Amino acid sequence: MTGGHAGGHGPTLRLDKYLWYVRLSPSRSSAQALAERGIIRLNGRRVDRAHAPVRVGDLITLPQGIVVRVIRVEQLPVRRGPAVEAALCYSAITPGSDG
Repeated sequence: MTGGHAGGHGPTLRLDKYLWYVRLSPSRSSAQALAERGIIRLNGRRVDRAHAPVRVGDLITLPQGIVVRVIRVEQLPVRRGPAVEAALCYSAITPGSDG
């Protein structure tokens, strides 16, 4: 299976579920509210829908306190598992780097 977001093919997961499953949000309702505030970017585009589809290879930019995090979706989780399992679903991107 190839990564990336070419043409919108492949399995997807709702943005709010993804943020909750990978423990970037403490609850599904807070993930939903965060997504609907329009302060998250998905592949550089502002998102204001909790049901925006997330795919492997997508870049998600979101504020966490005074820090802005950029993550690459590495895999779509099937549940909200332990933190160790959740951490395998994304990789942190350092803004200003090429990786």
